[in-house]
Amino acid sequence: MGNKLYVGNLSYEINKNDLEQMFAAYGTVTSAQVINDRETQRSKGFGFVEMSSDQEAQAAIAALNGKSIDGRALTVNEARPQEGRSGGGGGGAGGPRRGPGSGTRSPYGTGRSGSGNSGGNRY
Repeated sequence: MGNKLYVGNLSYEINKNDLEQMFAAYGTVTSAQVINDRETQRSKGFGFVEMSSDQEAQAAIAALNGKSIDGRALTVNEARPQEGRSGGGGGGAGGPRRGPGSGTRSPYGTGRSGSGNSGGNRY
């Protein structure tokens, strides 16, 4: 299943429709998505395109990888599956980073001295 492509180094102006049109010259685009930042909703500069056949995907890679669009050389290659690959660079690994030191402090934590029954037994 090599017909899902990773498209990197996109101009931030490019949207899903632009991506579809770019790849339509090489075959049938079954899906196209530009990845947006969850907080800002701006493009992260990469996306994925799925072609209807492996031959079309290879043709698109051959034609578009390294091609300059809006002054940026595109990176186009086969999208690596997200699961089951260890050590292969390029995304999907690890998921959201949560854990110690992630910057969210509990509002209930420390520093609440002097509340309740403190200081009542001084006899």
